[in-house]
Formats: sequence, structure tokens, C-alpha cells
Amino acid sequence: MINRYLDHAILIPQMTRQEAIEWILSGIKHKVKTVCVRPCDISLAVEMCRGTETEVSCVLGFPHGTACTETKIAEAKLYCKKGVAEIDMVANYGWIRSGLWTEVHDDILGVTEVAHRSWRKQPPSTVQVKVILETSQLTFDEIIKATEICIDARADFVKTSTGFNGEGAAEEAVKKMLETAAGHIKVKPSGGIRDYARAQMFVDMGVDRLGVNGSSTPNICSGTGNSHEKSGY
Repeated sequence: MINRYLDHAILIPQMTRQEAIEWILSGIKHKVKTVCVRPCDISLAVEMCRGTETEVSCVLGFPHGTACTETKIAEAKLYCKKGVAEIDMVANYGWIRSGLWTEVHDDILGVTEVAHRSWRKQPPSTVQVKVILETSQLTFDEIIKATEICIDARADFVKTSTGFNGEGAAEEAVKKMLETAAGHIKVKPSGGIRDYARAQMFVDMGVDRLGVNGSSTPNICSGTGNSHEKSGY
């Protein structure tokens, strides 16, 4: 079922609390894998999703990835304590473009070391980490090397995009990530996946998760249509 691949994003900055509630309810209704929320909505989403088939993921260092590593670690600790199941962190892609691979590695490892402690009372006991590379800003060589760094830093997923900067999930970038991953890390395309056909295409390529704007979830799950929502994902 395509819905179990979906991280249903609720990340539009200007969203009201009521709009966030309505989008969370939509994710729960469609039994998506997670609702991916703004940090300010974590407690709300955890409470709403309790007892459902949908868990809560949140973004960290979003959308630019330029926060200090110490700040990202502190964020991760807070979000884990609040009850998230997964964290989608933005890598410092300025560092990636600079070839500062030790710094990129340590930035990711700081978050995975926090998230992989036993925070949760139900399985999985640890919080999974997805690393957003913002592939539209990188060369293929940089994407390949960054994916290797994510594996070495023990991330659970490598992810294409925030949906807020440039092109989203490009097929060739996803192919490079899958080839480099070689089963050692999961791959999540995100950005521009607005209908069932495109979502299923990526699933057929071998990805494990899809990042989609919450406005696109009904169309994807029903196998119809194309959403024209452009505000993230």
C-alpha cells in the first residue's frame, strides 16, 4: 500500500494551529507512515497520533542545515524526549559543497548518537534519522560522497530534499543514492511527488519512504490526480 511509504509533510511556516490539526487528521485518516511536522507541532502530533497506525517525524536544522552541530544535538535530544519516532535533519550542504567531509560526518553523527539511544517505550526503541542532502544544490559526485558519509555516520535514511530550495526529487539523483546505498542505508525521495504515478515510480526503483506535501496525500493514496501545491515538498 502506497500510504505506508508516505511521510505526510505539514511544514508550511505560515500554517495556523487549526490547519496543522486538519492536516494531521488527514494523515491519520490515510494511515500514512508518519506525519512530518514542524518542531512547534510535535507535542500536538504525538497526542493526536497516539493509538493510530501513524507515527510522528519532525524536521531538524530545517530548512538550511546551517545551525551549529551543538544546536542540532540539543534539538535532537529535545525532540526525542517529546516522543518523535523519526527525525529528518538537514545536512550542512554548504559544508558538502566545500568538501568539509569530517565536519559533515560529525554533524550527522552527533544527531544519530542521540537518536539511537533507547528513548521510546514501544518498538522501535530508538529514533530513526533521515539526512536531507538538498541534492538540487549538489553535483552527482557530492551526492555519492555525502551518501557514503551518511552510512558511516550511522544514519537510517538518506533523503533528497527539503522541498523548500530548488528542484525536489530528481530521478538521476535518486538512482545515484540507491546505487551508493547498496542496502546499507534507506533512501527517501522528497519534493515534487504530487501524484500516484510519480510516487509509485520511485517505489519501483527501490526506495523505502517518500516525502510528500500533505495536500498531495489524498491524490496519491487514491491513485489519482496531480496536486499543484508548491509550498514545500
